[in-house]
Amino acid sequence: MADQTRIIQIDGMTCGGCVASVHAATADIDGLDIITVDLADSLATVTFDDSKTSAETIASAISDAGFEAAVANS
Repeated sequence: MADQTRIIQIDGMTCGGCVASVHAATADIDGLDIITVDLADSLATVTFDDSKTSAETIASAISDAGFEAAVANS
């Protein structure tokens, strides 16, 4: 359908390795076009095709990697 851009709050990131882990956890999500992880602000900006995935699915994959992730209110 259409690309959506959302913010995901991520708690528990402490270093560049954590950023790499978030990227690795989301690498295989079909429909995820862009993820930009901001370590200093503890968030990720994601752009995705909402006919293939959702912000909640992306946040769940990040949580499964050991972080506390939640979609920020838009």
